[in-house]
Amino acid sequence: MSQRPLSRRHFMKSAIAAGTAFTIVGSTARGQGKALKVGLIGCGGRGRGALAQHLEAARILNGKLNLGLEMKVAGTADWFKERALAAGKPYGVPEDRCFGGPGAGKKLADSDVDIVLMAEAPAFRPPHFEAAVKAGKHVFFEKPIAVDPPGVRKVLALGEEAAKKNLVIVAGTNSRHVKAMIETQAAVTQEKALGELLVGRIGGCINHMFARKPIEPKTADDLVRTWQDWIELSGDFIVEQHIHMTDLANWFVGRVPVSAYAFGGRARRKAGNQYNFFSVDFDYGSGVHIHSMSRQMDGCWNWGGIDLVYEKGQTKGSDGPKPQQSPIVPEVPYEGPDGKPFGGHQQEHIHLLYNLVKGKPLNQTRDVCLGTAAAIMGRVSAYTGQRVEWKEMMEDPKRNPELYNLTLRPTAEDFEKGTVEIPKENVVAIPGTDSGSRPRAPKGQPKGQPKKGKA
Repeated sequence: MSQRPLSRRHFMKSAIAAGTAFTIVGSTARGQGKALKVGLIGCGGRGRGALAQHLEAARILNGKLNLGLEMKVAGTADWFKERALAAGKPYGVPEDRCFGGPGAGKKLADSDVDIVLMAEAPAFRPPHFEAAVKAGKHVFFEKPIAVDPPGVRKVLALGEEAAKKNLVIVAGTNSRHVKAMIETQAAVTQEKALGELLVGRIGGCINHMFARKPIEPKTADDLVRTWQDWIELSGDFIVEQHIHMTDLANWFVGRVPVSAYAFGGRARRKAGNQYNFFSVDFDYGSGVHIHSMSRQMDGCWNWGGIDLVYEKGQTKGSDGPKPQQSPIVPEVPYEGPDGKPFGGHQQEHIHLLYNLVKGKPLNQTRDVCLGTAAAIMGRVSAYTGQRVEWKEMMEDPKRNPELYNLTLRPTAEDFEKGTVEIPKENVVAIPGTDSGSRPRAPKGQPKGQPKKGKA
């Protein structure tokens, strides 16, 4: 099989073509005894793509390092049983190992898999990660890891527990796995090759994504099926997608922002309750500010990436100077036989399996949590029109209890218990009047929140 970067569709075709038996990564004849069982939570396109990339990573490592890895897809889980069955069928997963319904993720985590891949809606990741860590599983989870401050802090604590158990935890913040990014970050952040950072910007301005017509949800199933459109499940797109950029900002600055001051709004969306755009000033202290722009709207000029200005030069994240002390492990493969580098989505699974097999520590929980929290800061500031401080949201429960305890509802627990209150479509936060979560409409108005409004 070619080891050049592949599309998700090609990954799926390649994995299916490899055979329908449990074992789809060979090399067992090498006799190294490294058989690993993998399970998938969240069987949509991203989940199935992650599973195919995970299996491809084993093939790459076998071909490059002769590891003799044998992989077995041993379970799938999704809110919708039929999707779990469809994801498991190409790999010969028995029907009783394809879990569906509210408790599906926890059932998979409690099964005999060694590795759990998580690509479900972000709101469900804290409880699923908890189940996986408590069961002693290695984990790949997509970003973001939560949708609100309590969820982030819960995962932070679980990350520490995972470290004590020597579990390998890899996050879907894929830029951290790109060789050029790793080397540039080491040179400019750790070695100060360009001097002190002065200012920067991050961007995620793209075309409209997700549903284009009103969803008019009536059941919990409707919400889960369209989770990308609801802040309660996704965290809004600044959290669900723009975390790639907030994570890069944290990584290159070398610390988390002191505060965020933002504005945003909903202009042309017809489905769900997300905003269309955000503009955030992240203050990192010591005079360093990173401006964040994110937008999902058709017909507009688009730009995505990172752009940082230093005393002695500038970098867009992957084009900087080489470090004097490279953090790259020489034997880890970063490119295929054709010399083309693997994409970050592929490389993150190579790193997971390499470190697992070699017994080397790798735990990205804290990094993805901090990137998630920064994005949440931007969202809350835009929703409220207020300056939001890191300490009051993440560290000091007495400084601003309402913000520290801000919980988006319905929660994952509400879905599991069957106590979901369906949010109203097109009811959005109004800056200057809202406390930071979705306005509760139409019955009753909690103190500090506006009456029902449409944007």
